[in-house]
Amino acid sequence: MLEEIEEANATDWKERILEAKKLVVVQFWHPFCPHCQAIKPVYDELAAEYGDKLKFTKLNVVDSPENEKLAGKYGVMGTPTFLFFCGGRPINGVVGALPKKDLAQAIEFTIMKHKDCTKKSTPLKLSYIS
Repeated sequence: MLEEIEEANATDWKERILEAKKLVVVQFWHPFCPHCQAIKPVYDELAAEYGDKLKFTKLNVVDSPENEKLAGKYGVMGTPTFLFFCGGRPINGVVGALPKKDLAQAIEFTIMKHKDCTKKSTPLKLSYIS
């Protein structure tokens, strides 16, 4: 079953990413990035395979100045970048249009290492993020 990959933005970032009740992977991308286009089918396949364990999202970094600023806040310097979040915190990340097996390995590692992180995490008070 193909899981829907949600499109996040700076406006709904807190709700979609920081307050998510399970692990989240965010692909930072933009439509003019050839590597982002090349990895799209891989990301779609992985969403179908791991969507029951991990929420798949993406953020277009050139869609708005707020999105670009948000990417900068997390140290994103190139696309595609994949960051994993749990309990409002970035917990892992990989950069580049990786082969499917390598991106799947990063996903599996993150799931294995942080499978209970939402149960163990203390929610962050993020009043400074709107």
